[in-house]
Amino acid sequence: MDGTPTTVDDVMTRRVLALRTGAGFKDIVQAMREWRVGAVPVLDDAGHVVGVVSEADLLPKEEYRDRDLDRYGRTRHLAEPAKAGAASARELMTTPPVTVAPDATLGHAARVMARAHVKQLPVVDPEGTLVGIVSRSDLLKVFLRGDPEIAGEVGREVVTRLFGPEAAGIRVEVHDGVVTLSGRVRDTALVPLAARLARAVPGVVDVRCALAGPPRHPDLDPDLPDAESAGTR
Repeated sequence: MDGTPTTVDDVMTRRVLALRTGAGFKDIVQAMREWRVGAVPVLDDAGHVVGVVSEADLLPKEEYRDRDLDRYGRTRHLAEPAKAGAASARELMTTPPVTVAPDATLGHAARVMARAHVKQLPVVDPEGTLVGIVSRSDLLKVFLRGDPEIAGEVGREVVTRLFGPEAAGIRVEVHDGVVTLSGRVRDTALVPLAARLARAVPGVVDVRCALAGPPRHPDLDPDLPDAESAGTR
């Protein structure tokens, strides 16, 4: 799988905009605009990630500018008013930060993003030091993998390992990331596993499994109707 991204370290951006806890509101907005990012990790003096400031953390400043109040002077908004008065990264940041390790798989990073409802993750080493950042678009790079490369890995890592000598009779075709497996196998109980393992290969979009069991021999299996007699019933 030379050249194929499989971990966060393979796809993450190493040149990262980061802020110190004392960074001011306007400096944060300006930096995010210049770097065209929607979230920025916040570091302590040792370079450890202690939080993340996102556009969502900055918006209450504008949201509460004209305070939508009812006749008793209470705000109708449910967002935390404290964010509106925040002036530094320390006050604005969301903590604890949601991070990921560089050796995490792309699938794991995608699940962390989905659960946390974030678009990017700071990447940290075991000491919590920032080493990069990974975004949704980075995770999608795996789908740029070529069809021949995908077919080769499915053949080696799935078909050959599962079916051994029978692998020679199994055809692996890949078109636009969609894998098609066809042929006959002795143990049909392995077919669902083959489809599942093929789907787990990096870059695979979908799997169409047309693997079938060995052909029937009516003369050797008298309890099974042959194809001709079955068609006349």
